[in-house]
Amino acid sequence: MTVIEVIKRRKSCRTYSRQTIEPWKLAELRKFLASNNEAPFGSRFRFHLLDFDELEIGELRKLTTYGVIQGARHFVVGAVEKQPKAMEDFGYGMERNILKATSLELGTCILGGTFKRSGFADKIKMRKDEVLPVISPIGYPRDNMSFTDRVFRLVAASDRRKPWDELFYHDNGDALSPEAPELEEYKTPLECVRLAPSASNKQPWRIVWAGDSKIFHFYLKRTPGYEKLIKEIKLQNVDMGIALCHFQLSAKELGLNGSWSVFNLERRKENWEYLASWVGH
Repeated sequence: MTVIEVIKRRKSCRTYSRQTIEPWKLAELRKFLASNNEAPFGSRFRFHLLDFDELEIGELRKLTTYGVIQGARHFVVGAVEKQPKAMEDFGYGMERNILKATSLELGTCILGGTFKRSGFADKIKMRKDEVLPVISPIGYPRDNMSFTDRVFRLVAASDRRKPWDELFYHDNGDALSPEAPELEEYKTPLECVRLAPSASNKQPWRIVWAGDSKIFHFYLKRTPGYEKLIKEIKLQNVDMGIALCHFQLSAKELGLNGSWSVFNLERRKENWEYLASWVGH
């Protein structure tokens, strides 16, 4: 599968079957995790694949997930050193892991709040200069979703995405249309951002196209009061890293070269925080 096909196929899974993951898939995933160090803003992170055997299932129930995740035995867990834009970098790296797992036909679900952070931090020997933003179970999806899974998807409207005119804009504030001929090859990277997962499906990214150039400014439309319960962890900044990942990987696959730059731009509207800009080459 291409990256773009994997992005379109990815779906959050909270209910897993008892089917054992093939050793070669686990080995390939571990190899990917060990080499995954690409970060747009230079943060240092690390990822681990935890395997809870039958003797540890009881311990796993204490660590996670308050009934949200059922049947999973493997988890991707990581930590990132504390620094500006660490959340975005970690989200970028974690989404690369998620897409790799999806390409192996494995289910995933990024968790930001429904797990015991300290327990997983102990498992990976997290240092004082690190934080653990999110984790994800890994496994084969069960044919029938659990009741809890169905409720979560219903409450978060997980299968719904905001339309283009609520996410993407011209520099003058007018909404971008996917039918705009001037966008040409960048329609697909923008659509891949629109399909990205986010905490509670808030879809906090807003992108402004800088006129006739190949520059796209990324903003975070923060939900007031959403992140006050988890100190040091900014889930919507993690979401922005996921959006950057989808945009860059899909652009790269289409042969659209570019890089991330940070300009001295002010907030746009009352709650749009400027993050970074994609500058096409």
